Amino acid sequence: MRWASVVSDDAVLERAAGNTIAALRVQLGDAQPHLVVIFVSAHHATAFEAVPAMIGAAFEPALLIGCSAGGVIGGGHEVEQRPGLSVTAAVLPGVDVFPFHVAPGALPGDPQPATWERLLGVPAARQPHFVVLPDPFSFDAESFLRGVEGAYLGSRIIGGLASGGRQAGSNALFLGRDVHRSGAVGVALAGNIEVDTIVAQGCRPIGQPMFITKCQSNMLWELDGVPAVKVLQDLYEQLAPADQELARHSLFLGIVMSEHQQEYHQGDFLIRNIVGMDATRGVLGVGALLHENSVVQFHLRDAKTSAADLEQLLTRYDSGTPQPQGALLFSCLGRGVYLYGQPDHDTDAFRRHLGDVPLGGFFCNGEIGPVHGTTFLHGYTSSFGIFRQRGR
Repeated sequence: MRWASVVSDDAVLERAAGNTIAALRVQLGDAQPHLVVIFVSAHHATAFEAVPAMIGAAFEPALLIGCSAGGVIGGGHEVEQRPGLSVTAAVLPGVDVFPFHVAPGALPGDPQPATWERLLGVPAARQPHFVVLPDPFSFDAESFLRGVEGAYLGSRIIGGLASGGRQAGSNALFLGRDVHRSGAVGVALAGNIEVDTIVAQGCRPIGQPMFITKCQSNMLWELDGVPAVKVLQDLYEQLAPADQELARHSLFLGIVMSEHQQEYHQGDFLIRNIVGMDATRGVLGVGALLHENSVVQFHLRDAKTSAADLEQLLTRYDSGTPQPQGALLFSCLGRGVYLYGQPDHDTDAFRRHLGDVPLGGFFCNGEIGPVHGTTFLHGYTSSFGIFRQRGR
């Protein structure tokens, strides 16, 4: 197995494509890739239709997959707020590559594995791993993830929601020589391949864990029998001034993922947005379906916490894990320079721990990755898929 990754910030797409193709050929030598992953910033939107032919022809018969992006990651660097093209190529001996496109509305209501096998064209018995790139405007990514997890037990699913477009039809999904404007594209990898995952949510808990005692859909009414807004107001008054400032724009609700635990710590929660507040009724709107008796805790997010969280996860992975050959990073549009005030923060951290492992990816509208054994659609995270041969 061999990976290579390159990025270009040339404003002329033809030059960017030529430069990345030439650099990849140098890195790969005589090896022929089986998979090419591309991410293209919205600065090149007028040329999206030409991208697959422009890049795919250079690496045929490799499968090309990718999407539009608000920012791109390639060669271990992050390109934001300017033109960007990321191309990552993988030589995958002993790996079967199964491409698929799922149209909007095509998700089956039937959870049986055979139904999903027909939809994706991937036998469950092969125990594949998935890279998935959905369009956020037209595709129910969370239902898709639930279906794939149920049908393909033990599979890893990583990916991110296409970005760069601001309305339906403005994102591009690349698969082979085709450009799709809706649905989701993906690839299943089966055979001599393992995918390790790191999902850094970058939030720290404040206050105490509490039970939801009253809720409806995504509306949070009561925590431990007290109106949710009253709980939040009391908590706010107890915070240090710096955390009070954070709470005005970086406050989230964490939902415990494993409620059989007796104690809850940072990383035990699925982080969701607080999307609204009705102070007169004491209710909070949350970006998730809520259930009574679930354990939740408020969280704050800042650059220091996000950096420390990622360092801890990379350190844990680096201690004793076999050396990987390549990686993809799906990072939130709200991270990068916007969060850290400097470029290449997450990619530099990755390199410090894992060395010069080829790393590509993009800045997403939502990130896909597993936490505590279950795959979720996240926000504000960095989700790494790290590839290696089985038994290595």
